[in-house]
Amino acid sequence: MVMKTLTINMKRLEQRINDLSQIGKISGTGVCRLALSSEDREAVETVKKWMEEAGLATRIDHFGNLIGRLEGENPEAPILMLGSHIDSQPYGGRFDGVIGVLGALEVVQTMKEQNLMPSMPIEVVSFSDEEGCRFNKGLFGVRGILGKLEDGELDRTDKDGITRRDALVQFGCDPAKFKESEYAAGKIRAFLEMHIEQGPILEANDTPVGIVTGISGPLWLTVELEGFAGHAGSVPMNMRQDALVGAAKIITQLNELAGQDVNVPTVGTVGSMKIFPDSRNIIPEKVSFTIDLRDIDIDRRNKLEDQLRTRIKEITDEHRLTCTISEDTNSEPRYCSETIMNVMRKESEEMGLNSIELMSGPFHDSLARSYECEYGMIFVRCKDGISHNPKEFSTFEDISLGTELLYRTTVKMAKGL
Repeated sequence: MVMKTLTINMKRLEQRINDLSQIGKISGTGVCRLALSSEDREAVETVKKWMEEAGLATRIDHFGNLIGRLEGENPEAPILMLGSHIDSQPYGGRFDGVIGVLGALEVVQTMKEQNLMPSMPIEVVSFSDEEGCRFNKGLFGVRGILGKLEDGELDRTDKDGITRRDALVQFGCDPAKFKESEYAAGKIRAFLEMHIEQGPILEANDTPVGIVTGISGPLWLTVELEGFAGHAGSVPMNMRQDALVGAAKIITQLNELAGQDVNVPTVGTVGSMKIFPDSRNIIPEKVSFTIDLRDIDIDRRNKLEDQLRTRIKEITDEHRLTCTISEDTNSEPRYCSETIMNVMRKESEEMGLNSIELMSGPFHDSLARSYECEYGMIFVRCKDGISHNPKEFSTFEDISLGTELLYRTTVKMAKGL
C-alpha cells in the first residue's frame, strides 16, 4: 500500500508549480518559455527568490543556469547535484522539467526543515536551454558547465535571426566568462533528476512513479535539399526538380524505417521544416528539415541511419536534387548508476510504491551529466503519455510521491552512501 504521510510539503510544491505555470502561460494550461527569453528570465528570477527563501545561496552563471547551494559538513567534497530545467517548447506543458527543479528545491528545503546536514554540498540547478527548440541545439547549460560546447554554438540563430550569443548577453550573461562557470572534473559526485515520464508506460501499469534505467541516444540531423523553382502551372511533372517532393519521400522513408519493428523502441521524427520560396504557385526550390532519430540500441540506430542515408541519396538522385546533411546532435545511450538505482529501489519499496523500471526515450539534462558522474532518474506518471503539449498533465499526488522518493534518495546519498 502506498504511504499516506509525506515528509515533503505537497501544498508548497503544488503552489509553486501553479505559480510558475503563469509565466509564459498559453492555451489555458500550456506555457511558452523559450530559453533565454524574457519569460525565461522572469521564471528564473522567481525560482531564485524561492531558493533564497529556502536558505540557499544562489547565483546565475554565464550559461544562464540558476544554481542554489546548500553547504555540507565538508564544503570541499564533490557536490551532490539535483535539478532539471524550466525552459519550455513553444507549445509546451507546465510540468516538463519544472517538477524536477521545484521538486529538488522542495527536497533541500525539507532537509533544512528537518535539520539534516548533508556530508557534502548539495546544489539545486535549473539548467539553461535543455529543450533546444529556439537555437536547434539543446542541453546547452548542462554541457556548458562541463566545457562541452561545440564550435559555432553561439552563432546559432533563432527564427527571428537573434544569435545565442546576443540572447545570452540580453539575459545578463557574458560568454567571454564561460570558463568561470565551468566545473572541474570530479567536482560533481552524482546527479539526480525527477521528470514526468512523457510516455504511456506508467499509466498503462497503474503506477505513479518509475525508476529510470537509461536514456536513449538521440541523433539530430538537418537536411537541406535544393532543386529548381518554376511556375506551378507550366513546368511538366517529369521535368520538375521539386525539393518538397523529395523531402516528402525522405520523411516517409524515415517513418517506415523507424516503425518497421513494433517490438523495439526506435522512433523517428521530422518536427521542423522551411520551404523556399514558400509561394502557392512556385515549385519549391529549397527545403530544409530536421530529423530526430532515437534508440536505446546504438548499433540498431546506426544501422537505420545508414539505411536512411542510402534512401536519401536514391531519392535526391531520382529528383535531380542536391543535398546537404549536417549533424546537430549525436549521443549514445547512457545507463543509470546501479548504486543509485538500488537506493531508489529500497526507498520505493519502503514507500509501498512498487515502482517499475523503464527506459527514457526523450533525452534530459541527465544525458549530458552521465559523461562526468553517476546519475539517477525518477519518472512520474503523466496522463495519456502526453508532453510538449498544453494538455500535458500529472496529478500533484503523483508528483509528490516522486518528490518524496527523490527526498529519501537524496537523504541517503547525502550521508555518503
